[in-house]
Amino acid sequence: GVILKVECKGQIIGSIRAEFKDNTVYIGKLMVHPQYRNKGIGKELLKEIESVYPNCRYELFTSTLSINNLRLYESIGYKEYERKKVNDMLTFVYLEKR
Repeated sequence: GVILKVECKGQIIGSIRAEFKDNTVYIGKLMVHPQYRNKGIGKELLKEIESVYPNCRYELFTSTLSINNLRLYESIGYKEYERKKVNDMLTFVYLEKR
């Protein structure tokens, strides 16, 4: 897999990891430090992962409660294809981009 990070003044402020398997890139652990959110860092990390693995299917998941994450993913072309209820409080939303 690949792990990318963004640094500012020697501090990691964002990271993402991805693993390639069967022509699908599974994206996990996209994180941006709260002080640096809403500045395009998450979007740039996703675009960079896509450039590392061009012309693939990309898949990720988040919770239905993560409204900002869902908005980000959909804004760059990810589409929901499945939901899995874990319990009464938690449902995962699976998204893909082709």
